[in-house]
Amino acid sequence: MEAAGLFAVAQVRGVVFAQLLYGGDDVSRKKERGRREKMKFEYQLAKFIPFRDKKVCHRVREIKKSEFCRHPNPNFKIRIIEDPTEFYLEFALDIVNRLRQSAQEGKKLVAIFPVGPMPQYPIAARLINQFRISCQHLHSFNMDEYADQDGNTAPTNWEGSFQRAMMESFFGKIDPSLRPSEKQIHFPTKKVLPDYGKMIEDVGGADVCYGGIGWCGHIAFWEAHLGLEFGDDLVAYKKAGPRCVELHPMTIMQNALHSFSGDWSLVPPRANTIGPAQIVGAKYRSFWLDGYLGGGVSWQRFIARLVAHGPVNTLVPGSILQTVPTSYSVLGGVAEDVTIHMA
Repeated sequence: MEAAGLFAVAQVRGVVFAQLLYGGDDVSRKKERGRREKMKFEYQLAKFIPFRDKKVCHRVREIKKSEFCRHPNPNFKIRIIEDPTEFYLEFALDIVNRLRQSAQEGKKLVAIFPVGPMPQYPIAARLINQFRISCQHLHSFNMDEYADQDGNTAPTNWEGSFQRAMMESFFGKIDPSLRPSEKQIHFPTKKVLPDYGKMIEDVGGADVCYGGIGWCGHIAFWEAHLGLEFGDDLVAYKKAGPRCVELHPMTIMQNALHSFSGDWSLVPPRANTIGPAQIVGAKYRSFWLDGYLGGGVSWQRFIARLVAHGPVNTLVPGSILQTVPTSYSVLGGVAEDVTIHMA
């Protein structure tokens, strides 16, 4: 074919021209190389993120759902529960079974409770009422509560109050004859915060600490940036007790998303919280991760992996759960692979 003919083909069929000139295999290789080059986009983490090890982030991001439950510590037990209904029922049964067993043994039950997840509480209350399980031996300590910029505790008549949420979703739904005394239901208010850790110890220490994992990796409202105060000193970190903390920006946004109709201006700037000492000091920990929004969207997939499979460190508070007996229950939608998904 003459040169003019070749150029005519090139104008109509660029690929054919390239194949004639270079050969088909070379074109395929160049296309693949170009595709890979386009996929590379290197950048630094946003400055407000405390944990900054990109190699670790990459490693845990690559953990597939099929590998999620494998962990070198047999006392850190990971399980996936696919169905949300089963997930919250299992959570409720965990609470109810501990209440029933401790009652049968004639022992008190000292439990630390979270606000979030929440759907398990009405289920637990219903089971308690149906099977007439007394909760009068329960000593309840909530792990956190909102505060204003000056550390003043959110009032119980405010819609976002954790005290109000627990009364409406759990304690208030239990038959009064089965309900624990109000003197046995505790919250970390400004008044009691300095003595909150001692209050738990004075009733024998927590038998169980329930909880979830926040977007920044927090447990209770013990935020990720607090680790900067401790550096690599995990011994001192695990001894840290209750305090009033400034909420991390990721926590503000997470709670705005879940509880405040996306209105970050409604989320208080601070909160009272228990510390790592109360969490690792409990006889057992039962943590539940339900951060799946539907439509393939979960804010919790990555942090669930970083907490469970990343290094134990002070900048990912939940990572300390790997060092103590803990059950780590994850909703199926949270356990799905970490991918880029334009929802």
